Amino acid sequence: MEQPDASAWPADKLAALRLGRRLVTEVAPAAPGRRAFVDIRPVAVAADRDARREGWTRADRDRTFRLEHWDYDAGRIAGFDHDAGAVRVRADVVVGEDRLGAALRAWGLRPAQFLHPWQTDDPQ
Repeated sequence: MEQPDASAWPADKLAALRLGRRLVTEVAPAAPGRRAFVDIRPVAVAADRDARREGWTRADRDRTFRLEHWDYDAGRIAGFDHDAGAVRVRADVVVGEDRLGAALRAWGLRPAQFLHPWQTDDPQ
């Protein structure tokens, strides 16, 4: 029996990315008293803005994605402090789902780790 590909996206998360939605996962922080998150932001283009004006969302398998790893002061995340002590640890931009998967593997992450932002404590 063939093993499932560990890099395969859950269908709902892949659909979210194709529709231009942001996904987030919590990762190990740089130090005690910190929390860290990696987010994937599909880059919006003119066609996305046109679709939104017309009342629909454009799906795209070949989007450009921005990956960012941020580290925060844990004590500031829960409140309304706009200065969460954020430090950007790493960033990358990739084009297409295949390159996104390769970038995540290089960062030691799996697609199944990612959640919708409202399912996390990510302050962004």
